[in-house]
Amino acid sequence: MIDWKFVQQMIADADRILLTTHENPDGDGIGCASAMQYYLQDIGKDSRILCTSELPYEYGFFQHAKDYSLYSKTKHAEWIAGADLAIVFDIGDFSRLRGIGEQLKINRIKTLNIDHHIHTTNGNFSYDLIDLKAAATGEMLYDFFKTIYQGLLPLAIAEGIYTAIMTDTGSFRYSNTNQHCHAIAIECINAGIKPHAIYQQIYESSSIARVKLLGAILNNINFDFDGELAWFKIDQAMLDRCSATRSDVDGFTDFIRTIRGVEIALMIFQNGDDSCRINFRSKGKYNIHGVAQEMGGGGHPFAAGAVVAGSLDTVTEKVLQATIKSLNSQNGNKQP
Repeated sequence: MIDWKFVQQMIADADRILLTTHENPDGDGIGCASAMQYYLQDIGKDSRILCTSELPYEYGFFQHAKDYSLYSKTKHAEWIAGADLAIVFDIGDFSRLRGIGEQLKINRIKTLNIDHHIHTTNGNFSYDLIDLKAAATGEMLYDFFKTIYQGLLPLAIAEGIYTAIMTDTGSFRYSNTNQHCHAIAIECINAGIKPHAIYQQIYESSSIARVKLLGAILNNINFDFDGELAWFKIDQAMLDRCSATRSDVDGFTDFIRTIRGVEIALMIFQNGDDSCRINFRSKGKYNIHGVAQEMGGGGHPFAAGAVVAGSLDTVTEKVLQATIKSLNSQNGNKQP
C-alpha cells in the first residue's frame, strides 16, 4: 500500500513545486499534472507545469492548460533552482525529462516519481511510488486525492483523472482496464465531467495535415511475420509533404494495430539525422517490452517505445531484426 499521507506531508513542507511528465506528453501525464496543479493552487503553493515538449492541441481544453509551459533553460532554470520539490508523472525513464532532468540533478531538487511503468533506471528520483498493476498513473493519483477530498472530487481534478485513465486504457477497451477504472469514471461523471466532450476533443479534432499523413502511412504499411507484425516509417519528407508536425503522429500505432490479423504495430519515426523514435503496440499475444528495453527504452508489456541512435534505415533494420527475433522466441521459432 502506498502511504499517500507521506506524499501529502511532502507537499505541505514545500513552498515551490514543479510538475512535469515525459517528452511528447500524453493524456495520462498531462491529466495528472493538471489535476495536481489545481490542488496545489487550491492550497496556495507556487507551482508550474513544465515539459520539454509543446502541449498537444487536443489537451488544450484543460482548465490548467494556461499553467503548462514549454521548458526553456533561459526562462526556467532560475525558477527550478528555487523549487523545493518536483513531482514527476508517468515518466518510465528519467532520461525522458531531458533538460528538466538535468536541472533537477544540478540543483539537487527533491523528486517524487509517481508512475505505473517498469523502470529501467533506478536511483534518479528521491522517492519512487510505482504500481505496475495500475492501468494509469491517473488511477494512482485518484487514490491520493481521495485521502484529501471526502466527497466528490472537484471538477478540475476529475477532468484530469478521467482523461488520464480514458487515454491510457484506450477509452476503456484495452486489457489493462479494471473495475477500479470504471468506478473512478463513474465518480468523475458524477463530479460533472462530460465524457463525450473530452472524447471529442482528444480523438475527434485531427487537423487536415494529420489526416493526410495517416493516408500516406496507410499506403506504405509493411507486413512481416505472417502478417502479425505491421510496421511503418515516417521521415521528415513525409511530414513536409503533408504540412504535418511531430505531434501529428501520436496515436497512429494504435490505429495500425486495429488491422485484422495484426498482433503488433511498430512505428519508426525519424527524430533527426541520427536519431529515431520507435513505438510498439501489441494486442496481447506478444510482449514487446523486452524489445523496447533492448533498444534502450521501456514501457509496458503491450505498449512500449524507445529513442534509438542512428539513421532511419539503420534503425529500421536493427529494430525489425530484434522484433522478429523476440517474436520467434515467444512463438516457438515461427519463421517470418
